[in-house]
Amino acid sequence: MHLETLLPAIGLLGIFAVIFAESGLLFGFFLPGDSLLFTAGFLASQGAFEIKSLVLVCFLAAVLGDSAGYAIGRKLGRRLFRKKESFLFHPDHLIKAQRFYEKHGKKTIVLARFMPIVRTFAPIVAGIGNMHYKTFLTYNLIGGFLWAVLLPIVGYFLGSMIPDIDRYLLPIIALIIVMSILPQAIHLLKEKNNREQLLSLSLKLFKK
Repeated sequence: MHLETLLPAIGLLGIFAVIFAESGLLFGFFLPGDSLLFTAGFLASQGAFEIKSLVLVCFLAAVLGDSAGYAIGRKLGRRLFRKKESFLFHPDHLIKAQRFYEKHGKKTIVLARFMPIVRTFAPIVAGIGNMHYKTFLTYNLIGGFLWAVLLPIVGYFLGSMIPDIDRYLLPIIALIIVMSILPQAIHLLKEKNNREQLLSLSLKLFKK
């Protein structure tokens, strides 16, 4: 089922649940936050949602989800790094978020909003690292606004201003997904070991 048919079916409550889970619950890393927010905004331009209600719900879900992730990190601490891998939890994702946090510091809470997987684990890492909650909340509010408010608004205005934009909805969503993955891809390719592994895999596939 496509997002444009799924979102009206689950409604604002369902959208809240998805954004909340992806923003800070351990199992939410696979959810389609960026494309969901844009598509929801587009659907609001077509009358499926009321835009003010939509952005309020998305903003609250993003901020509360991050706060939940922070609380999980504070409560469980570094024990999470020893948690066994399962279908819904991958320790490597937590380690990736920690490295990103070590490099970018407090700004991670804002920057991670636009990076799938990292955005789910960044608030958890902030909690593990005992970031002062008031500081965390400040960056949480900024990141929540830039991500959960502006993306639906962009979708809404494009849907309102461009005739027959629904024809281009799937390519636009695909572009959003590529753009959200691109920063992580660039970050990974900066490391020599990752480039060598990718080259080795490419050569093996080529030989086949």
